[in-house]
This record gives sequence, C-alpha cells and structure tokens, in this order.
Amino acid sequence: MEFGEKVKAVRTKAGLTQEQFAQRLGVTRQAVSNWENGRNLPDIEVVIAMSRTFGVSLDELILGGEDMAQENDTREDMAEKLIRDGSEGRWMRTSLVMSVVGAVLIVVAVVLAVVAENSVSYVDASGVLHEDFWLVPVSYACAAAGVLVALANFVAQLRRRKRLTGSYRPTKK
Repeated sequence: MEFGEKVKAVRTKAGLTQEQFAQRLGVTRQAVSNWENGRNLPDIEVVIAMSRTFGVSLDELILGGEDMAQENDTREDMAEKLIRDGSEGRWMRTSLVMSVVGAVLIVVAVVLAVVAENSVSYVDASGVLHEDFWLVPVSYACAAAGVLVALANFVAQLRRRKRLTGSYRPTKK
C-alpha cells in the first residue's frame, strides 16, 4: 500500500472528510488531497502528529508495517524522502529568517543614517556640544551586520547546493 493510500485509510477509518482531517493536523485540505493522490509527502513532524492523533504507529505509516515487508525498497525510499523533505523545510525556514534579518539590519542602518544626517547639533550656553554622534557608528555597524548575514546566507546556500548536486551551478527543474 502506497503512503497516499495509507493516509486515506487512516482518514476514512476516523470517519473524517479531508477538511476535518486537515484541521486536526493543522494543514490545508489541499495538502491532504496531495498526500492521498501521491503528489507530495508531509513533513516528518506532520507524520508524527498524524501517528499520535489517530493512533497509528509510525512504522505502519512510513514503513508499511508487516504488510509491506516484501517491498523493502519502497519503504526505504519513503523514509528517506520524508527525512529529506523535513530537512529541506527547516533549511528553507532558516534561510528565510537569515534573509529577513539581513534586510532588516540594512533598513535600520539606512534609517539611522538618515536620522543622523538630519539631526541638529548645537553648542549650549556653557559651551557643551550636543550631538547624536552615536548614530553614525551604529548605522555602520547595522549595515555591516546586515551585509555579513546576507553574505553568510548566500555562502551557506552555495555550499548546500554543492553538497546536494556536486556543482555550484543552479540545477534545472
């Protein structure tokens, strides 16, 4: 039995529609439909939630339990794909967070530079200079940190691509 058939069997055994099943797992109805039709697989976290929520063992969901003992290659492919998909999802979230942090730091640097340029400095009656001198170095520090985060993200993506494909060149889909 394929994974999609197993998901459908679990859902129908629980007497749920795809929408109800999706709500219980915190996913969309389309995701459940895609799993059942074999178009893609859920993250491993969702498979674990499915196992716990509906009382089905992970062995039965992922590896097929005793019914699929003769289809060892299919079980290993399924387990590898679930692990790879979960890892890819975590990698994409980390990369997105790094990109957002880098962009926010650069925007903060620009805002601080504009504020520093437009701030008023003056000398009071006692001869003390009042100036927001700290804005310029903080602006430079934010800009440098933002560029470093963006560069680190870029290098990490190149290294990951090299590890997965053996080349730094983008792969064609």
